[in-house]
Amino acid sequence: MAESGCCPPMDLFRSEPMQLVRLIIPVESSHLTVSYLGDLGFIQFKDLNAEKSPFQRTYATQIKRCGEMARKLRFFREQMKKVDVVPSTVPSERIDIDLDNLEVKLGELEAEMIEVNANNEKLQRSYNELLEYELILQKAGEFFYSAQSDAMAQQRETQERRTDEGSINSPLLLDQEMSTDSSKVVKLGFISGLVPRDKSMAFERILFRATRGNVLLKQGAVENPVTDPVLGEKVDKNVFVIFYSGERAKTKILKICEAFGANRYPFPDDLGKRGQMITEVSGSISELKATIDVGMLHRDSLLKNVSYHYEQWNLLVKKEKSIYHTLNMLSIDVTKKCLVAEGWSPIFASKQVQDALHRAALDSNSQVGSIFQVLHTRESPPTYFRTNKFNSAFQEIVDAYGVAKYQEANPGVYTIVTFPFLFAVMFGDWGHGICLLLGTLFFILREKKLSSQKLGDITEMTFGGRYVILLMSLFSIYTGLVYNEFFSVPFELFGRSAYACRGPSCSDSTTAGLIKVRDAYPFGVDPKWHGTRSELPFLNSLKMKMSILIGVAQMNLGIILSYFNAKFFKNSVNVWFQFVPQMLFLNCLFGYLSVLIIVKWCTGSKADLYHLMIYMFLSPTDDLGENQLFAGQKTLQIVLLLLALVAVPWMLLPKPFILKKQFQDRHQGQSYQLLQSADDSLEVDAHGSHDGHEEFEFSEVFVHQLIHTIEFVLGAVSNTASYLRLWALSLAHSELSTVFYEKVLLLAWGFNNVIILIVGIIVFICATVGVLLVMETLSAFLHALRLHWVEFQNKFYEGDGYKFHPFSFALMDEDDE
Repeated sequence: MAESGCCPPMDLFRSEPMQLVRLIIPVESSHLTVSYLGDLGFIQFKDLNAEKSPFQRTYATQIKRCGEMARKLRFFREQMKKVDVVPSTVPSERIDIDLDNLEVKLGELEAEMIEVNANNEKLQRSYNELLEYELILQKAGEFFYSAQSDAMAQQRETQERRTDEGSINSPLLLDQEMSTDSSKVVKLGFISGLVPRDKSMAFERILFRATRGNVLLKQGAVENPVTDPVLGEKVDKNVFVIFYSGERAKTKILKICEAFGANRYPFPDDLGKRGQMITEVSGSISELKATIDVGMLHRDSLLKNVSYHYEQWNLLVKKEKSIYHTLNMLSIDVTKKCLVAEGWSPIFASKQVQDALHRAALDSNSQVGSIFQVLHTRESPPTYFRTNKFNSAFQEIVDAYGVAKYQEANPGVYTIVTFPFLFAVMFGDWGHGICLLLGTLFFILREKKLSSQKLGDITEMTFGGRYVILLMSLFSIYTGLVYNEFFSVPFELFGRSAYACRGPSCSDSTTAGLIKVRDAYPFGVDPKWHGTRSELPFLNSLKMKMSILIGVAQMNLGIILSYFNAKFFKNSVNVWFQFVPQMLFLNCLFGYLSVLIIVKWCTGSKADLYHLMIYMFLSPTDDLGENQLFAGQKTLQIVLLLLALVAVPWMLLPKPFILKKQFQDRHQGQSYQLLQSADDSLEVDAHGSHDGHEEFEFSEVFVHQLIHTIEFVLGAVSNTASYLRLWALSLAHSELSTVFYEKVLLLAWGFNNVIILIVGIIVFICATVGVLLVMETLSAFLHALRLHWVEFQNKFYEGDGYKFHPFSFALMDEDDE
């Protein structure tokens, strides 16, 4: 494969060839070296200090410092979020700042921010208390004014009664009431404040019970919500004044106020003092408001200053933390002058890695350069596919089942075509396909803007699979044209129908009511089939047979890929005792069925294929009669049946015995092999284990092969039947679409009423979007997923590898702290 530019052309069929490398890096250039390798992003480092806890590692202190700086940056992020200050995404003038200076600067800014917040909180609390006090002075003043008015009215009434002493209506004890000793009059105290409105009823009830009714409570609702000084939130409150007698009652009332979160404020008895107090409070409110505004301006200025550099500082801290995490995975040489690193790297990146090592040594003024070594190991390398924004979603579909083993054939290549095609077979309607296409074009045309935004879970998932949905929609338009369905309505797009009605009642009759008047419809299903009584039997037969053809073709592709895997890994046993018998068994039965379907289509025969296949097993020597499609069919069926029966023991028996023989030969050869050099033996011991000392359990291998054979034989039947879901879901989608069109849209149209028509159109749109474009899309997607994971991939795909996760600054997660 010829190289072009820095990297070879992308090859998705097999993962990139990998190598295990060892880097010996001088301590003085280690930080810069790891930083350059992070920019490059082509090495997955191995943890050589796995036995050490995070606190025992060399750079634990530096990681702790980076974590503390990340915490401060999160603090600033939260503060900016509170005041709607967005960190600047426009690159500010780059200021070279090292970690030590940034740590000092962040500490100073945090201390200043905390002080500003504390002062602002105190001022805001005082401001809210004064606002509440002002409300108390106003509302409680109204209570006292109304009480004075009532007292004056009562006094006037008493005077009137005195003038009427002789009247028979005057109270008998009036003189005694009026002559009460003034020294015996009880002086009442009072407490005023505000209580949350939702607690006011309980507050009143508890007061009454605690004082046995010896209080007088007056409450008045405040029209607008009040900011609570303690909570800092808007709360609906009531102003209250409690009149009581005695110190014990006062103590109880104070405790109840505290329990209910009622804020108490002093209230002057004298009217003159009250007016003076209102003036003073109003003045204090104005002064505090001005002071708070100045503090807010200072805080906003501070946060805006931080927002200009936030992204740069955040990136620096993340990079430094990831560098020290990586340095902690390296082992220190016994001389403590260099670090030893091991990791996986693609072979094509060797030159770039060495260039990065050389550049780091020069830039750090190191007297000694880093050493790059390639190690030989038996350990399985990670799997690395270089994908782009188009095929990455298809690769994720495969990886969700299991990551490909190193250099195993990758089903992701075929999934790019087969997955949207199988989806479209179940979703075939070119009207619905156009709706899907328009939806995904929205994401594709705005992908630059949307990729930089924080999206919701469902939207982000849809955006990530936008190119999958694009191909799904295009294939759905194609299969919709084949089925000739546009929201279940047929169109004569490619010419006129080949059929015409023989009589006026042909729509209620079978195909005998249609006569062929011209050549066959050039593409897809003839529109005249729609609406006839034989439409369903015809489409059932077509889609069912088509599903079997597609299924057998895809399963054959899977078995063929197992051959390429066996050839690539030089495993001739799998070629002769897995690939060959599997191909024979599948094609002698279901390959033959597929041929019969095609022959029946081409010849127009009325042979019963169900009967033919059943009696191929039950009575292979019986005469075929009217079910015979071609000469020599009976003999061919007997041969194919015998080959299928022979394929089962061929698949089961030879492989375990051959594997046992190979193990014995290998073990005997190792008994007399040459002694290895010290370096080689160390290297092998470090990175792999000898197979010569492993036990070969013949019974375990035989049972495994037995399970594999039974699984394939039964799976050949069940998997072929499983592809009939293509027919079932296609039929369900078509019938649902027809129901919505005929029973909603056409029904509403038949009433000749504009309002009913508008309602019908709205119901039709909602049903189409909700059921057909959302639920049916998801259903067809999941069924296509199952057909790939179970029916296709189990023929060749092991999926027991692990992903290549290189150390790369470009792959750092935004939420990674």
